Amino acid sequence: MDRSGDHRESSKSGQLHPARENGPEAALELTVTRDAPQPSTGAEVHSPAALKALYKTERGIPQLRETRHGLWLAAIVYLLFGISDAILIPDVSGRTIAARFVVAILSMGLMELLVAARVPSRWSDIACAGIVIAAYVGWLIPALGTEAHDNFRFYMLFGTIFMMSANLFFNLFFRLSVITSATIMVIFLVSLAFTPPLTQQQSAVVILFYISCFVFTSYVNWKLNKERYQVFLNAHEAERQHDEATNRGRQLYRMSTTDYLTGVDNRRAIDKRLQECWDAWVARETAFAVILFDIDLFKRYNDCYGHQAGDACLTKVARAINTELQKHGVSFGRYGGEEFIAIVQLPGKAEVLAIAETIRRTVEDLQLRHEQRKDGTNVVTVSVGMALSRQSTNPGLDKIIHEADLALYSAKREGRNCVHFFDPRDPQSADETDAIAATLRAALENDLVTMAYQPIISLSNGKIEAYEALMRMKMFDGTPISPSRFIPIAEDTGMILPLGLWAIRRACLDLLLSDRTPLVSVNISRVQLKSPNFVRNVADLLRETGVEGRQLAFEITEGLDLDGQVDALRCLRELSDLGIRIWLDDFGTGFAGLSWLRMFPFDTVKIDRSFLHDASTDAGREMLQDIIELVRRRGARILVEGAEDAAQLELARSLGVQQIQGYHTGRPAPAAQAPVMSGVAPDIVKDTPKPRLLQVHPPR
Repeated sequence: MDRSGDHRESSKSGQLHPARENGPEAALELTVTRDAPQPSTGAEVHSPAALKALYKTERGIPQLRETRHGLWLAAIVYLLFGISDAILIPDVSGRTIAARFVVAILSMGLMELLVAARVPSRWSDIACAGIVIAAYVGWLIPALGTEAHDNFRFYMLFGTIFMMSANLFFNLFFRLSVITSATIMVIFLVSLAFTPPLTQQQSAVVILFYISCFVFTSYVNWKLNKERYQVFLNAHEAERQHDEATNRGRQLYRMSTTDYLTGVDNRRAIDKRLQECWDAWVARETAFAVILFDIDLFKRYNDCYGHQAGDACLTKVARAINTELQKHGVSFGRYGGEEFIAIVQLPGKAEVLAIAETIRRTVEDLQLRHEQRKDGTNVVTVSVGMALSRQSTNPGLDKIIHEADLALYSAKREGRNCVHFFDPRDPQSADETDAIAATLRAALENDLVTMAYQPIISLSNGKIEAYEALMRMKMFDGTPISPSRFIPIAEDTGMILPLGLWAIRRACLDLLLSDRTPLVSVNISRVQLKSPNFVRNVADLLRETGVEGRQLAFEITEGLDLDGQVDALRCLRELSDLGIRIWLDDFGTGFAGLSWLRMFPFDTVKIDRSFLHDASTDAGREMLQDIIELVRRRGARILVEGAEDAAQLELARSLGVQQIQGYHTGRPAPAAQAPVMSGVAPDIVKDTPKPRLLQVHPPR
């Protein structure tokens, strides 16, 4: 809900301005109170030595379990070879089989003790290597006593199985496996002195066979260990990048949901929380209340003490209230300007009233000086309005927020520094939707609608390249109505169709026919895009006024629902065929922006003001740069909204933005006060006279 167009006090806080002399002490600490989230440096990067140590550590318990399972299997196979003993060396098979059982039982007992003690994997590997050697020696010693010499000469070759076990079967680290298999080979060579004699050729072949097995299995083991370590490195790097992306995502999300000035939740986070409460109310009638409050006479505070002091005041107020409301589990955030919002899920009106009074008292107790109020109070205070979820006609989340807003108006009428509940029976609190709808029907005939034009500036030469046409409306008594109020009602009632055509006609007559600018952009709504006669009416209007299509640009908002928008896309293509340029507005604030970029070739993309304002932090600047690069790759021109000071202007220029729009370069003004296209915008090109613009405060 945009408040800047209300007749209450408005604020430009959130900008940096030099503090005026004799400002409150709060201004002095502004530079240290901002705590917008900063990007993380990512996950820790380990040195090679640290990575190897981590690899050994992470082998740990999983490696111990794998070794245990492998040893069980090896023990079973080892015992089954007792059958070979009985066949090939039956005279000593009793002793060899007994030795096998002794070695197997002792080995498994030792391994179970190691597993129970959860020893490091290094010790389980050493134990496993010792078991392999013991198994070989335990079989070899009794087997040497056999009289079946020919069979034993053949059977000796199976000793390489133990070598293979050390290198291939068990996941031993390389040096240990080489030592183990080398020990087995040495034992074999020594045993040749006690075996039945072999011919010289037989000895050479057997020794060569053992050496070949040793070299081959050691090489394979080296390759396997290298591959295992590489897999670990890849997994570790993937995990590190995942953690870094996760942490960065969390911080970017926090940044996108945190007010850059005060550090509390911003509009986006609050809107999400409001929707959750509304969904719970619709599904289960879980009651909730909306509390709106703003700082009384804040414009006077800014005018007296300066905007830097105003920022400091907002920060102090927000932090004090946030600290207090956290004790009650209340959602709280900044809703815009000097306005804040709290969302309360409590059982009754009395509890909500207590929270509202806590808010009012907390701000009053801060005792921040405000000596220019002229109402008998010399400290900063807030007025508080509340509304409860309730059964009503035409229920909706916007209606509850509007009711809280009306209650806030009532609190100000009652003298400020007070709390007020919305009362549907109070005539002054009644919903003015019907009144606005009635006014819309008579608006054109009674000149209740006017147009204002805000310049769009080229950053390459500082000249005005286009204007955005903005509709303004007032009630019969002269009270201005925010576009955020009358546009949705005009869409719901269908009045947006004649109003929209009137706005296009007015833009053509005011600026284009007089050659005051080469281009005017006009906002169009989803209702107009779905109207079957909209394109034909626009074409007729162009013929009637003599304006060429290329002199017009139509802006559609990113938030326009994509589902089932075949007619809308067809309408956009037909408008483009007339030469009208199609712009995408408020890019980055909704969820459909990328889909729109994919589905339609926009001439210009307008990046929402929030990204420029958040760019005061490194993370915010990086996000803005990423969005600009994304749009640039799609081939669209880039326009950034919301430039409110010279620093933001220079930032946009440094990022390669082509066009800029905002209060710093020109406020919306009637056509008669809009500079011609050859004029140079203020603060864009040095030593250039600044055109005089009407200083109005339109809704943003």
